[in-house]
Amino acid sequence: MKYSIIVSMLCLLLASCHVGDVQYVDFTDLGMAENATFRVTAQKTTDLSELVNDAEWLELWGMADTTAMARANVAGINSPRRATSTSVAGIMQELLDFSKSTKAIELSGLYKSIDVDGQPTILSGKVILPATGPIKRYILVSHYTIASNKEAPSNIFSLEGLLVKLGYALIIPDYIGYGVTADKVHPYLVMELTAHNVLNMYYAVVPFLEKAGCAPEHDDIYLMGYSQGGATTMAVQHEIEHHDKPIKIRRVFAGGGPYDIKYTYDQFVETNWVSYPCAVPIMMQGMVVGNKLNLDMRTMMASNIYENLDKWVNSKFYTTNQINALIGTQVTSDLLTPTGMNRTSKEVSELYKAMTENSILTYSWVPKAPVFMFHSIDDDVVPFENAMRAKSKWKNANIQYSFGHYGNHQIGCVRFIYTVQTLLENDEEEENGNFTF
Repeated sequence: MKYSIIVSMLCLLLASCHVGDVQYVDFTDLGMAENATFRVTAQKTTDLSELVNDAEWLELWGMADTTAMARANVAGINSPRRATSTSVAGIMQELLDFSKSTKAIELSGLYKSIDVDGQPTILSGKVILPATGPIKRYILVSHYTIASNKEAPSNIFSLEGLLVKLGYALIIPDYIGYGVTADKVHPYLVMELTAHNVLNMYYAVVPFLEKAGCAPEHDDIYLMGYSQGGATTMAVQHEIEHHDKPIKIRRVFAGGGPYDIKYTYDQFVETNWVSYPCAVPIMMQGMVVGNKLNLDMRTMMASNIYENLDKWVNSKFYTTNQINALIGTQVTSDLLTPTGMNRTSKEVSELYKAMTENSILTYSWVPKAPVFMFHSIDDDVVPFENAMRAKSKWKNANIQYSFGHYGNHQIGCVRFIYTVQTLLENDEEEENGNFTF
C-alpha cells in the first residue's frame, strides 16, 4: 500500500512537470519520496534580476554599493583580453544584465557520500534549474575557496548560477565542512576525496531529476570550476577518465587553479609574502586533516594564528576577506614559525608529501576530454606558474589555454565566468561540431 501511494504521488508530479512555460513540480515533496537519491531541504524560485538588490549577495563580492556598480563602465569587455582596469563591478553588471528577466529554481538538498575516514556521510549542495523551458545539459560546478558557511552553495546563489539563463542545470556541491557538515573541518585541497564528493552529488541528482521528468536533452556534461574549484574540476575529470566512469564530458572549464600545491606553498615561503593570508592556515589544516598527518600544527603555525584557528576558520562564521583582516598581516613569517618556514624541516617534509599527493599535476594522467584553461598572469592569490606547469605537463592534451593580463584573482574569477558564458553561447551555435584546438 505504501509503495502504491508513492508511485501515485510521483505520477502526479511527473504529469505536471511542464504546463506551457510554467514549472509546477514540487521538488520538496518529490525529495521526501522513499529512496530519493537527493532529498530537497529547501526550494525557491529566484528572479535573477533581483540579485542586484540583494545587499548580502553583493557584499560577498565586495559590491554592496549597487549605485556604483550601475555606473560602472562595462564597455568593451566581450573579450577576456581587456585591460586590467576593467572593474569587478563592471563585469558583474554585464553578467547581471545578461541574466535579467530570467527565473531559476533553486533546490538545496542532501545526498550520500563519504568523509575523510572513508565512512558514509551525508553532504549537501544546490541544484539550479531553468524555471521554464527544457534543460540542455548539466554543468557540474566545483566552487572556489570560501570560509563562511553563508557562502556555501546550498545557502547562497552561486555566481556560476547565472549560466542558467542559457538553459543549463547547475549541480553545485558544498564540500565537506560546509552546509550540513559545517561542524566539520574542511579538508581543503584534498583532491581525490573532494572529487569523489562532487561526483556523488552528480550521481544523486541525475536520477532524482529523471524521476521528476526534468532530464536534460543531452547526456554529456560540462565540468567547471575556478580557484580551488579549478583544481578540483581537473581532479573530477581525472576521476571520471582514469577510472572509466560512465559519464560523457563535453568540455571542461578550469580557471585560476592551484594545480601544484607544493609550488604554491613554496612561493609563500620564498617571497615571504601572501596576498591571501587565510590560505596558509586553511591549506595547512586541510592537508593535516585530510591526509591524516601525524603533525602538531603548533610547530608550524604562528601561535596567534593557531590559537584563533577554531574561532576564525573552523567556526565558519567569517568570510575569507574578514579572516584576512583579522590576521592583519601578509608577511608569511608572521603566519608560520621558523619550522614552518624551513622547507627542509621534518614537519614541512611531511606536509610536502601530502601537498604533492594532492597536486593534480603529479597524477600519471593526461586529460582526454577538451579543456579550456584560464589564468590571469596578474593573479595575486594562485601564482600564474601553476598554469604554465599545467601547460608543460599536458602539452599533448586537447587544451585551449587563455592566459593574459586579466586582473587579480577576484577579477579573474568574474572574467572567467563571463568567458564561459560566451563559450557556451558559441557552443550552441556549433552544436553538431567537435572541439579541436
